This record gives sequence, structure tokens and C-alpha cells, in this order.
Amino acid sequence: MKSSKKYLLLISIHGLIRAHDLELGRDADTGGQTKYVVDLARALASCEGVAQVDLVTRRLVDHAVDAEYAEGIERLSDKARLIRIDAGPEGYLAKEMLWDVLDNFSDSLLNWLNDQPRMPDVIHSHYADAGYVGVKLSNLLEIPLVHTGHSLGRDKRRHLLARGLSRSDIEERYKISRRIDAEEEVLANADLVITSTRNEIEQQYERYDYYRPDCMAVIPPGVNLKQFYPPDKKDRRPDFARQLSPFLKDPDKAIILALCRPDERKNLAFLMECYGQSRLLQECANLVIVAGCREDIRELDDGAQAVLTELLLLIDCYDLYGRVALPKSHRPEEVPEIFRLAARSNGVLINIALTEPFGLTLLEAAASGLPVVATENGGPVDIIDNCKNGLLVDPLDQSAVTCALLQILQAPESWRAYAQSGVQAVKRHYSWTNHAETYLEKIDTMLKKHERIPTPSPGRRAMRYHDRAIFTPLDLTLLEQPEGLERLMNTLREHRRSVSFGIATGRRLDTAMTVMKKNGIPYPDVLISSLGTEIHYFPSLTADSFWADHIEHLWNPRAIRRLLDDLPGLKPQEKHEQSRYKISYYYDQKNAPSIEEINALLRSEEQTVNVVHSFGQYLDVIPVRASKGQALRYFAQRWEIALDKILVVGGSGADEDMMLGNTLAAILSNRHHEELSQLIDLERVYFAQQSHALGILEAIAHYDFFADCRAPLEET
Repeated sequence: MKSSKKYLLLISIHGLIRAHDLELGRDADTGGQTKYVVDLARALASCEGVAQVDLVTRRLVDHAVDAEYAEGIERLSDKARLIRIDAGPEGYLAKEMLWDVLDNFSDSLLNWLNDQPRMPDVIHSHYADAGYVGVKLSNLLEIPLVHTGHSLGRDKRRHLLARGLSRSDIEERYKISRRIDAEEEVLANADLVITSTRNEIEQQYERYDYYRPDCMAVIPPGVNLKQFYPPDKKDRRPDFARQLSPFLKDPDKAIILALCRPDERKNLAFLMECYGQSRLLQECANLVIVAGCREDIRELDDGAQAVLTELLLLIDCYDLYGRVALPKSHRPEEVPEIFRLAARSNGVLINIALTEPFGLTLLEAAASGLPVVATENGGPVDIIDNCKNGLLVDPLDQSAVTCALLQILQAPESWRAYAQSGVQAVKRHYSWTNHAETYLEKIDTMLKKHERIPTPSPGRRAMRYHDRAIFTPLDLTLLEQPEGLERLMNTLREHRRSVSFGIATGRRLDTAMTVMKKNGIPYPDVLISSLGTEIHYFPSLTADSFWADHIEHLWNPRAIRRLLDDLPGLKPQEKHEQSRYKISYYYDQKNAPSIEEINALLRSEEQTVNVVHSFGQYLDVIPVRASKGQALRYFAQRWEIALDKILVVGGSGADEDMMLGNTLAAILSNRHHEELSQLIDLERVYFAQQSHALGILEAIAHYDFFADCRAPLEET
């Protein structure tokens, strides 16, 4: 009997995540989000209606980080676990470098889920990269998807452009287009988007084509009030104060505290300039910047190294020795003490990031009785409105920042009012108990609407002895090389008891079968046709009716034709090339809008679909849950064949999503294979020297497909 208690799967791929001693601020990827997801997992697991919470991240085997990050499973609480999944290279990667390993992560996580006693009731992705994975799993397994963005690519690009970076530099450094595309797909597919503030919905998500405020809910995170509380006169001076002594001539002055990662978006250099150019600020307060941990600035990543180097240069430029502290390290458990130290000095927390998705430190400061000056861009707007614990400023207005700091520091009565209001409001508005209860209320209504993919009945397991499979397109692969085709078919017949043979084609079922018959191609075990929108099993040509029901989700062909039929450079293909779930056009790239523009048009009209461009001249629109790759994974899931034992062969852009992830892939030396040239650096993608069926045989030999069935080790 199925348990009525929920199993929740949280996904947060980047950053250094563990159950204790979070290394907050170690780099640009290890900030408040890592603490948020760990606290969220524990808070949800503490609820009576929850059976299990798993927080999934990427496993790291890297001598540069703690060995704990290589552990497969770590306990967070009695009902919460941290699960680490292998994906891509073993070492730690910055989040901008994760995009090429996300398909591997998706497939490996799917394998892990298949080994669990039950599937999750909800998938909750955090940040754009996890959203990419969440969409894939949600669409395949029909599990509701919840998403939290934490920060958004469009907003980030806007602020980076304002800082003077060129679009090409932003793209090269941050891979911003891939991030924004992933965010658009998440918004199109998520059942619920959780934000921390109303500002996120109205000012940040509003910039997206798939802006759907009716699917968004504000559930602010909580604060651990057992850790964060106002200072008591009886408290001893914290150990961290000793780290400041070597820096400060007058350590008893008020503290202007900045606590964040050494990231250019946190605007620390601008803060230093504000302080350096104001004698009044220097007279009434010291500046303490707690910016992560370091042993040697030269060993940090380029971004952190640049920020900290600039801060040191500005200290020298304005001769701020004795008035500015830039300690090298702090322990996570010292953070509450740091806030209380600043509060005891009648100081101020300052956060003038270019944009701040939420601002957890502002809540922690409020709970500690420390007033704040915060950026007006993002989450702080809601926090200040609820807590009345400080002032908002334009983070690029030096006069406004300086005046706000002085307004609080030089007015004891205002300082006390802000401090008291913050302490009281945090208890009222921001608790993890309230967050978890509201969260569960929101997802309850989703769970009744989703049907899961059924497991195959034994009576239908004609392929029950098959433990591997080969999938190939039809055109430009099995055609035009009779001798090679005969050799390939003989090889498959020799291994027919262990291998399933599949064809994945853009052609309709009827035209595909006509071509196979005309060219003497034996019928496959499974035929994926119309670009992954139809699946049939041989020999009885049984249609997979569940797949048809599954992909109908959000499909509106009449609206799509209305939007695209009259666009220049697009001409509807003949009727026999169209099907129920595939709308096909001839594409004239000289006159037609770009693929990006067509996607944007469809998104702006809330059409959630996949657009496939192939052979340089065809454009197909299919349901969002359909594609060759998604159909292949559905087949693997239902027929229990491991993805790493499926050889996928292709030669055009329409085959790409079959080749990403854990499948073994081969790109044949056919016309249009250059459409897949971007895959050349992927470990499990082999570029064959030969074309057509001979290229498939070459790939079978390369992977030793009927024996080891794996990618060969690279020669050293």
C-alpha cells in the first residue's frame, strides 16, 4: 500500500554542499543557496506528513576539496539525506562549466531513482542548472516540478551590461544564453515556482517570455532563531574579535559590516570607495569586510582574486590602514557571533550587491538586532518592508549609500528602533516551520493531477532478454549503402537474443515503413517516428498509447500554426509529412527568422513546445515532452535497459538529444554531420570515420558493444 506521506526530491547541483560546516563564501558558487537547500531539506523532513527528503547534488572527487564531498550518501537528519551523483569529470566545476555534464547528471539520477523503493512525489530544482535536470525528469516521469531560481540570468545580464561588460564577454564568461534558455524551459514546465519575495515575481521573472505569475508563490525562507539572536551584555567577547585587532586602531568603534562572497556582483569595491571618500564614515565607524576564506589570494579563482586584490589596492589608495579589517577566514559557526559583535558596537550590516535575489544575511542581521543598509534591487525590498529594520539604497549611488549609513550610525534612537523592529518581525514573518507548512499546502493540490509512467506487464515483454539496444535514424544512415546494411543486419541477427534494434526517424510511421520495405530494411524491435512523437513495437506494430497521452501535455497545434504559417521563410511541408503531434515546415534560413526568434515568439504566446531544426532546411515543432531523446529514455525506462548500454547513432541536429547524457553515441561521417560538431569534446561521443551502416559497425567495434559495452579509456 502506498504511503500517504510524501517523498520529496530536492536538486541543487553546484556548490560545496554537506551536512555540517558549510564553506560559505569559499567561492562564487558556495553562498546562501547551499545553506538554504540544506535548511529547507531539514525543515521539510521535520514535518509529520513527509516520509523522506533527499537533497541531490554532484559528487566530487578532488584533492582540492574535502574528501567528504566524495561520499555517496550523508545524513542530514532522521528523514533527510544528502545524495551525491556522479556526472562528468570527478573534480569540482564552477557552475558556468556544468552545462555540458547536466545530461549525464540527469541520466545518472534517473538510474539512481529506479533503484529506490519509490519514486518521489515532487521534484524541486534549485537554480537554472538543476532546473534543466528537473524538467527532463519531470517530463519523463510525470512528477510535478517545483522550482526556485535563487538568481536569474536575465537580471544578471542586465546588471553586468550596466557595469560595462560587453555581451560577448558576458556570454563567454557566464554562458548566460544557456542559462536563460534553461530558465525559460523551467518556467514553461514547472507546476510551481517558489520565490522568496514578491519583488522576484514582479521585477525579475516578469522579464521572461514564459512569465506566469499565477504559477508562482512567495514563501520566504526561515532563520534559525536558536543561532541568531540579539547580543546580551553578559555575553563574553567573541573569539572572532581577536581577528580584527591587528587591523583596527580603535576596535571599539561602530562596525560597518559586509559579509558575502568575494564576487564582483556584491559590489565590495564600490563600498570601499564610499568609505574611503567619506571622512565622516571613517570617524564614526570601522569597515569590516568578511569575504569568504582564503590562505593565499593567488590561489583563488580569477573572480575572487580580482575582487580581493582591488580591495587591498583601494585600502592603500585611500590610506585606510587601521580603519578597515579584511580577515582571511571565519568558521561557519562564527557567523552569528559576527552579527552580534557588530550589533554590540551599534553598527550596521551593509549589502549593496548589484542585485540580491533574496538576502538571507539581512534576516540573520535582523534577528541579531543589527540594522541594515541594503540594495533596492531584489529581495531586500520585501525584507525591509516586512521588518522595518533599515534603509534601501541605489547600489551605484555613492552619495545615497554614504548618507544612509550615516543616518543610522549618527542617530541612536533610529538605530534602536531599527534593531528592535528587526528582532520582532523576523519571529513573526520568517520561520522555517511556517515555510515548511506553507510549502506542503502548496504542493498538495498538484499531486492529484499527475499520472505516472506504468511499468510494462510481463505479457508484453517480447524483449525481456535484451540488456542493450542500438538506435539509429533512417535517412542518411541505413539508406544508400546496401553492402554495409547487409553486414549490419547480419551482425544484429547474430546477437538478436541480447540486443534490441530501434529506428528513430523524423518520418511518419507510414512513410518510414514504405522506405524500409523499398530498401529491404528489416523492421526494428521498436520504431520511434515523427521525431519522437510516436512509438510502435514490432512485430505486431503495437502503438504505445500511454506515450501519446503523455506527450499531449500543453500541445496546441492550432495556435502554433496560427503563429508560424505566415512567417517569411517558413513553408508548411506536404500533408503526408505532418502528423498529430508534429508540425513541419521547410526552412529558408536566408529569409526566415532565426531559430532563437521563433522560440521567443512561441514562448511569448505561451506555447510550450520543442523546436527542431535539421538538415539545414527543415523545421519541426513537437510537444515539449517529445523528442527522439525523450522517447528513447522513455523506452529505456519502461523496458529496463540501462542508458549506458544503448548505442545511439546519428548524423544531424535532430539526433542531438539522443546523444547527450549516459548513452554511448556515434556520429557518422554523413552529410550534415557538422550539425553535431559541438559534441566533439564529449567523452561518450565517437566520431566515426565511415558513413552509413559501415559507420555503425565501426562504432560497435569502438565500444566493444557486444562485450564490454563502454567507452574505451583514453590513451595516455
